[in-house]
Amino acid sequence: MKIAAERLSRIPPYAFAELGAAKRELQRQGADLIDLGVGDPDQPTPEHVIRALAAEAGRPVNHRYPDYEGAPQFRAAVSAYYRSRFGVNVDADRECVALIGSKEGLSHLIWAVVDPGDIVLVPDPAYPVYKSQTLLAGGSPYLMPLRADHGFLPDLGAIPDDVAARAKLMFLNYPNNPTAGVASLEFFREAVEYGRRRGILICHDAAYVEMTYDGYVAPSILEVDGAAEVAVEAYSLSKPFNMTGWRIGAMVGNAAAIDALKQIKNNTDSGQFTAVQMAGVAALQQAPLEFVGRMNEMYTERRDALVGGLLSLGLQPAKTLGTFYVWCRVPQGETSAGFASKLLRQAHVICMPGSAFGDYGEGYVRFALTVEAGVMRQAAERMREIRLEG
Repeated sequence: MKIAAERLSRIPPYAFAELGAAKRELQRQGADLIDLGVGDPDQPTPEHVIRALAAEAGRPVNHRYPDYEGAPQFRAAVSAYYRSRFGVNVDADRECVALIGSKEGLSHLIWAVVDPGDIVLVPDPAYPVYKSQTLLAGGSPYLMPLRADHGFLPDLGAIPDDVAARAKLMFLNYPNNPTAGVASLEFFREAVEYGRRRGILICHDAAYVEMTYDGYVAPSILEVDGAAEVAVEAYSLSKPFNMTGWRIGAMVGNAAAIDALKQIKNNTDSGQFTAVQMAGVAALQQAPLEFVGRMNEMYTERRDALVGGLLSLGLQPAKTLGTFYVWCRVPQGETSAGFASKLLRQAHVICMPGSAFGDYGEGYVRFALTVEAGVMRQAAERMREIRLEG
């Protein structure tokens, strides 16, 4: 008896799940691993957020089904945050919906707006969910290469007219995972104008918008005048507030797209636990940028430690102004998977092969800044020994 649906054959194995399996096997063997693979913050959630959860979890009113669109207090907090952080007015009722983490929202948005046969413009390399969920929904991904010589930005002018005519949705993600590339407000203006001219909805995945360094401050696509006519943005509390396991975020922007997403969610999930949403309110309201600033100082130290080590080995890491990743070319003659495997087997350093993020990720590996600076330097020393051995 065949159990799995045919649609599952369209998507490759989830790379992060495969990495977890390899990690567990080496741990079983007693290996001392330095894990720079999956982008999961190692620092705890702020204490005031934890206290808010504990208090709200004890309130019987929160033990019932949550509001499907998200608690009014959470949506109001997101709206207020967008106003103070980006100078953007978001209607908390019409232009905002709570998410069970941005991954859920990104996935469900595809199901909300893409019909079988529609084209989705997907950056490559990229977070795998954009492509995999497009395939599961019956859409056709069209890959937009992100190359170093173009600042890891897609060349919108290179998209063929016949592709643009069939495209329904475009994904952008800046600061970018995995390349750590950043986008200017001018690029977002170009993207918004392209979406308006072509009739394409733009979804900007802003998961790393608060993780920036060296004076760079990342913009929201909604800062562009008229962006809400053609764009939505996924905002996540996971990375800036060390809340990956809490699964809380929001989609904001174009009211029609938000309404379509609500319809999918109403028929799929019952919303996030209200106590978690109220903890999100605490994160957004109590000196959020002060906490984010401290985290970014820590990540800057870690980045500098790792990049210095990589440069001393003769490797070529891309400049990291955003995210907590370092995107690095592999040595000449190596493949992404081969070099990542060598680091895992010989140095017990875990990184992600660039090819796990798409065809144009070949030739790179991604390191996550998820261990202390001293351990970063230790990872570089381990890699040095491998290179000396050839």
